[in-house]
Amino acid sequence: MLDLQRLRALHAVSVHGTVGAAALALGYTPSAVSQQIAKLERETRTVLLEREGRGVRLTDEARRLVVAAQELLAIVERAETELEERRGRPSGRLTVAAFASAARGLMPGVLAELGRRHPALDARLSEVDPHLSVDLVAKGAVDLAVAHDWDVAPLPAPPGLEQAVIGDDLCDLLVPEGHPFAGRTAVRREELGGERWICQPPGRVCHDWLLRTLRAAGHEPDIVHQADENPTLVALVAAGLGVALIPRLGRGPLPAGVVEVPLDPMPVRRLYALWRTGAARRPAIAECVRVLGERWPDVAAHPPR
Repeated sequence: MLDLQRLRALHAVSVHGTVGAAALALGYTPSAVSQQIAKLERETRTVLLEREGRGVRLTDEARRLVVAAQELLAIVERAETELEERRGRPSGRLTVAAFASAARGLMPGVLAELGRRHPALDARLSEVDPHLSVDLVAKGAVDLAVAHDWDVAPLPAPPGLEQAVIGDDLCDLLVPEGHPFAGRTAVRREELGGERWICQPPGRVCHDWLLRTLRAAGHEPDIVHQADENPTLVALVAAGLGVALIPRLGRGPLPAGVVEVPLDPMPVRRLYALWRTGAARRPAIAECVRVLGERWPDVAAHPPR
């Protein structure tokens, strides 16, 4: 008989791409995940993983087994949902994926509140880019995602997922002290041509939004510096190396040498909670979504300055 935990390990490697990433998602060590898969290979008398460069590749047999594993894990999830629903209170493990600034600016308070209200609930957080986190929910790798989209770049949600709006996060133009925009009460998007831009790398939602917004205003952005983390972007602005559009959530206080200037119209990104339709009745999901909605107004009303 196939062991469910070993199937879960193989499924996690399929979803996350590497043994190390799968281990991080499952809360195991990489060696523990490797051991689980090695035991599964002995049980099935099948090679499941092959070396490919510094990583691994699933064999055809492994990919077939992953399909069966996903079906079995979905059955287990339905059973766990029914049990939790009958108990009528949030309990068990709840895995949440959130993008970086939400993981920093919103989730600590949410997780702490969940822990205070429901000691039997074991909520766990992973920091994941929005597009990736939605896919992780769809594949059953995490229970709930906190993701976002922009006014000109909607977030695609695959079938089988439900979502709820958490709230809107405003975005400001950050410029070095002494920049011509620094003394302005507002700047129109049409005025942004000719600036040296600092933003996140290609493929990130904020990068895509910047390209679409400036091109719609008739400008091709000159992106001179790229970094993943907002504090790094702010530090580059403080050094006088360019301007940046950065959301308020999780941004932190602005250092000396950086001036916040509102855009007209002001860019907005919308935050969502997403979960699988099959888990919609689970009390832990409903409570997490409720607490996210409760805490957002206070977070949005007190942005760092």
